[in-house]
Amino acid sequence: MAGRINDDDVKAVRDAVPIDAVVSEYLQLRNAGGGNLKGLCPFHDEKSPSFQVSPSKGLFHCFGCQEGGDTLAFVMKIDHLSFSETVERLAAKAGITLRYEEGGYNPGHQRGERIRLVEAHKAATQFYIDQLDSPEAEIGRKFLAERGFDQAAAAHFGVGYSPAGWDHLTRFLRGKGFSDKELIVSGLSQDGRRGPIDRFRGRLMWPIRDVGGEVVGFGARKLRDDDNGPKYLNTPETPIYKKSQVLYGIDLAKKDIAKVSRAVVVEGYTDVMACHLAGVTTAIATCGTAFGGDHIKILRRLLMDNGSARVIFTFDGDAAGQKAALRAFEDDQKFAAETYIAIAPDGMDPCDLRLAKGDAAVAELAEPRTPLFEFALRQIVKRYDLESPAGQAAALDEAAPIVAKLKNLSVQHRVAVQLAGLVGFLDTQFVVRRVAQIAQWQRGGGGGKGPAQPARQRTYDTPGPSAATSGPALNLRSPAHRTERELLKLALQRPELVSPAFDAYGIDEFTAPPYAAVRQCVQDAGGATGAPSDYLSAVREAAPNDSVRALVTELAVETIFAKAVDEAYAGDQLVTVRLRAVDRRIRDVQGTLARLGAHGDPEQLSAVQNELWVLTQYGQSLRNNGAAAL
Repeated sequence: MAGRINDDDVKAVRDAVPIDAVVSEYLQLRNAGGGNLKGLCPFHDEKSPSFQVSPSKGLFHCFGCQEGGDTLAFVMKIDHLSFSETVERLAAKAGITLRYEEGGYNPGHQRGERIRLVEAHKAATQFYIDQLDSPEAEIGRKFLAERGFDQAAAAHFGVGYSPAGWDHLTRFLRGKGFSDKELIVSGLSQDGRRGPIDRFRGRLMWPIRDVGGEVVGFGARKLRDDDNGPKYLNTPETPIYKKSQVLYGIDLAKKDIAKVSRAVVVEGYTDVMACHLAGVTTAIATCGTAFGGDHIKILRRLLMDNGSARVIFTFDGDAAGQKAALRAFEDDQKFAAETYIAIAPDGMDPCDLRLAKGDAAVAELAEPRTPLFEFALRQIVKRYDLESPAGQAAALDEAAPIVAKLKNLSVQHRVAVQLAGLVGFLDTQFVVRRVAQIAQWQRGGGGGKGPAQPARQRTYDTPGPSAATSGPALNLRSPAHRTERELLKLALQRPELVSPAFDAYGIDEFTAPPYAAVRQCVQDAGGATGAPSDYLSAVREAAPNDSVRALVTELAVETIFAKAVDEAYAGDQLVTVRLRAVDRRIRDVQGTLARLGAHGDPEQLSAVQNELWVLTQYGQSLRNNGAAAL
């Protein structure tokens, strides 16, 4: 049975690894104000950033899809890991040695599958690198040299060599403690007649890393004529390698992609190398598959889809390259970035271009030139006989729906005019109207969901009995709910500003059941006064269910809506919430007084009248003296 990780070690890992550093490995973060950072959510598609990270609190929350939690929760969610796998992975990054309870720890048996497979790939990477210096690998070194890559270039990209024998790597990894089952599942080995044998033999090896920089697969290039396999052989689909979800070079390119809001998409491993060595450090490539929707999601999170974002495709000039470009255009509208295509003179790829004309020519190629939609239109139109009216009409019929998909109406209009010229229509306005009409049909028949409501206008479902109160559903159009929300954010983010007054507030002073539930969590965690360093964790752990826990995280991350978050602002929220509670109680007491009437029980009547007088005086004091009256 797997040992349980020591609680103190879990806390040490959580504290040692900054959440913004972890999240930044997967998406670009920008300043959101109030010490928070924002980016495009990796857990759902969105056009504007609603995903926020609070480095000071170690929490994240998406105001679009409601995902949230701490560093461990983020890694578990995005990499599909178990809790123990996540702790082990982050502990390794932080250099923390974990202690295991309930019978100790056996690394070979108790580590999660993903971590074991990643470790196998890490060991294989070093094995292949070491083999590149062997006499047998002379053919591989020659291949690299002929393409302009020296030893330093190979080392930078981790290029290696797989020996031509049947089971060199398999025996090496067995010696490292990996089981035959793990080697088969990883894709590094495959079943042979007498047991596992190496999947890659006698080839140049490129390690394929995920966004976080971990090796999850390999691309293997054929070197010998007697190798009957394909020119390039990639790792098969495994628990850690999905070819539609990886981009070669993304680990090296991600920082510069985010920095300059530009990505260059090339076709192969050597093209990525050539681009990076030529100074185009934003180059990436797909791994044996077409550029698709999952690849776009990875890039969008790095580009952040701002107005200056650019994606440049550098496909080969041959028929296959043109087909790839048209296929890429089919997904073009999933980008908010502008997309371009660059085709080198004589149809050379970036690797050949660098050899023939040098680094400057590669850098020049990567500059945006022809918009991808313009290239796509030209490819469509040239298939028709534009000398005949029938050919012109057919070309327009195929091209107009493509133009209609352009989201920006001014760009759509401009391209429609351009299309009219391409097909030879003198009546430009006819083409413009035709495109606009098709765009209207497309919008009308889309059937897609509208944009998510802004977080400040979302209506929440009332949680279960754990809310401990009854009342209206949470609606942030309500002034009362907005103020209660601000007070709870202060209690979670800046407890020192609302203590000790906040801890004297009753659960019933929060009119929305979700807020009442959060107030209960703060109370169950020991209150806001003298909040310890693990205060937020304690409040989240006190939540009765995931719904309340998610709301605690949301409130702990959301920006406090004040120019100056200080004692004066905190006092205003405390007073407003208390004053509304007093006014509600006054109305209740007045109702009781009216029901008792002049002929009610004198003792009860006197008690009710006295409570009304006390409440009225307290309310007046709050209005006159503010927080000093609390």
